[in-house]
Amino acid sequence: MVPELVTAGVAACSVGIVYFVAAARVVKQYERGVVFRLGRLAGKAREPGFTMILPVAERMSKVNMQIVTLPIPAQEGITRDNVTVRVDAVVYFKVVDAAAALINVEDYKFAVSQMAQTSLRSIIGKSDLDDLLSNREKLNQGLELMIDSPAIGWGVQIDRVEIKDVSLPEAMKRSMARQAEADRDRRARIINADAELQASKKLAEAAQQMADTPAALQLRLLQTVTAVAAEKNSTLVLPFPVELLRFLEKAHEAPHEHPHEHPHQHPLEPPHDQQPPRELGE
Repeated sequence: MVPELVTAGVAACSVGIVYFVAAARVVKQYERGVVFRLGRLAGKAREPGFTMILPVAERMSKVNMQIVTLPIPAQEGITRDNVTVRVDAVVYFKVVDAAAALINVEDYKFAVSQMAQTSLRSIIGKSDLDDLLSNREKLNQGLELMIDSPAIGWGVQIDRVEIKDVSLPEAMKRSMARQAEADRDRRARIINADAELQASKKLAEAAQQMADTPAALQLRLLQTVTAVAAEKNSTLVLPFPVELLRFLEKAHEAPHEHPHEHPHQHPLEPPHDQQPPRELGE
């Protein structure tokens, strides 16, 4: 009798252990467990930790609740200003409703990927090339809204969408490079012209100041000579005063204004026709 009881007890313990092993489940911190009882959803998703299910009647599926990084393959399209480009992006999303992610869509990752590709091609066709290159933040928000609208019914929330790269044809790259170079050259010319204008104004003010004070010109000349001499040059170039040239020009024009005067006559000598009479004894 005792051996039969021992055998029955061992069998019962074995059955209990097998049942416990078959029914025990562990849900990790970043997961949620969705339980189906005879094919139907059984209550809410199980929280992280240890849980039990009916080994035969129930089946539990675990859903990852972490943020998923999904790269979008490069999509080729034509922008609104008729430029062919290739754009690739990346989508960050996470599951917020584990039951909806399993029931409402067959494969939520594949569904999000296809929706992201379709939305990206739509954004390319509605945008200009300048927007794709410089106004990406606005395009990212529009792309996120387009993907997030149908994803809400799948139990998925789009965290953010980023456009990674915009590939342009080589001819367009060369054209844009020439345009940028021309624009930089135009700005350089404008800056140079503005500098020349400011310099001319300052020089005009300096000339006016020197005209009011003639000694300032002489002081400036001495400063220039001193600066040149400090370089230990073998040749020293001195500017010739313009006033001296004008004085010499006036001195040269003075004899032509009195044509009756003898050209070789000294100014202090009397005229030849008014020479004093000689004495008879000479």
